[in-house]
Amino acid sequence: MKKLVDEIKNTAKEIGRDINLMEVCGTHTQVISRFGIREILPKNIRLITGPGCPVCVTAQRDIDAIVRLALAGIPVATYGDALRVPGHFGSLDKAREHGAQVFDVYSVEDALELQKNIPELVFFGLGFETTTPMTAWGIQQGLTVYSAHKIFLPAMEALLKMGEIKIDGFIDPGHVSAVIGTHPYEKLKIPQVIAGFEMQDVLEGILLLLRQIKNQDLEVVNQYSRLVKNGGNDKMQKIISEVFEICDGEWRGFGVISKSGLKIKKKYAKFDAQVKYAKILDQVDFSHSHDPKGCNCGDVIRGLVESKKCPLFGKVCTPDNPVGPCMVSIEGACNVAYRYNK
Repeated sequence: MKKLVDEIKNTAKEIGRDINLMEVCGTHTQVISRFGIREILPKNIRLITGPGCPVCVTAQRDIDAIVRLALAGIPVATYGDALRVPGHFGSLDKAREHGAQVFDVYSVEDALELQKNIPELVFFGLGFETTTPMTAWGIQQGLTVYSAHKIFLPAMEALLKMGEIKIDGFIDPGHVSAVIGTHPYEKLKIPQVIAGFEMQDVLEGILLLLRQIKNQDLEVVNQYSRLVKNGGNDKMQKIISEVFEICDGEWRGFGVISKSGLKIKKKYAKFDAQVKYAKILDQVDFSHSHDPKGCNCGDVIRGLVESKKCPLFGKVCTPDNPVGPCMVSIEGACNVAYRYNK
């Protein structure tokens, strides 16, 4: 490990300028903070956390919509972190306190089991290509779903196009890459490394990025080849394309990103909660669906603000009392920064 760190320091010195590297996976964010990787890097190497937390980037409009369905008497099931995201109408947890039928599940199979006794159950499906295949399978089994699923690569393209911060290289998301493979990233003309989730993986990823930057290479290097294949996972890609079609997607912090969303195809429309409960959703006033006042979550997601510089961080906003989703999810930048603060 010491040899790796020394190589990073030597390569950074040879580059001789400030370098911004962005990790775009919530698990990488946790590894970096857990092992204090930022603290052992040379001063001219800065690691920036990007939009790698699926709960965090879920649009406020979708949170408010699913909460309104629950308050209207529609039973809702979803993954644990999503229950606590606050919105204009409260969170799903708060809706449950007011008598709504809200269930936290660990898997789509759990939701299907619930549906046996609660036929009208809606599963709130969110996340990137990693969780989408299981949601697609659930729909094929007859599960009604409100889809907030997203395709990840367009968010990386949006970051580069917006140009709000200089990004010299990406640590690409390992889990997403296991599904989509390495080829889709090639359209981004910027140094990239797909890295695993051990401390050594991340350090190797940083070194490989620095070498590309030093040599002015624009490649996609697959450090995580023990899991990620160039073509990805064909079975997962197939089931996603069977059930979902690409649409524009709304992201917290970004707004609408073209061709970044996944909506349920018409052939499965009877399992699409947005179609099934359109009358309820059409009556919802989404004009207040935005980040809470003072919350910098949108800027944190885009890497513009460090979590600790948000005026609410650790004061009003804590994991026990989250104001925004970045403090809710264990993959959220604010939650990670709070937990590993010491």
